[in-house]
Amino acid sequence: MMKSKVPIFSAEDYDDWKIRMQAHLSAMNDEMWSVIEDGPIVIEKLNTSNDQTAETPQVIPKPKKEWTDEDKRRNNLDNVAKNTIYHTLDKIVFNKIKQCKTAKEIWEKLEMMYEGTN
Repeated sequence: MMKSKVPIFSAEDYDDWKIRMQAHLSAMNDEMWSVIEDGPIVIEKLNTSNDQTAETPQVIPKPKKEWTDEDKRRNNLDNVAKNTIYHTLDKIVFNKIKQCKTAKEIWEKLEMMYEGTN
């Protein structure tokens, strides 16, 4: 598998960067784009409680001690997405988004700052 180069951020070419980053993140992992759109993946399991009612949730958060290697990999996708985006940004832009906690927040902040600036 050929490793693709991460597209470097440019405010002037934001629209092109955005398209290239979407492709790059999606190529890294099939679920990566959902992390950008929906936020970090929450690892859940079926609720097998014996005292379920109609209001009882069907799925509940899965305790970390029960996580499989796949659960850990999926949970880490937000960190991978953040790291990938960080590596595309110069110091000035990084300083504007460094308070964001998730890749989704970073993406939305960049959209707010740079969309429609042409």
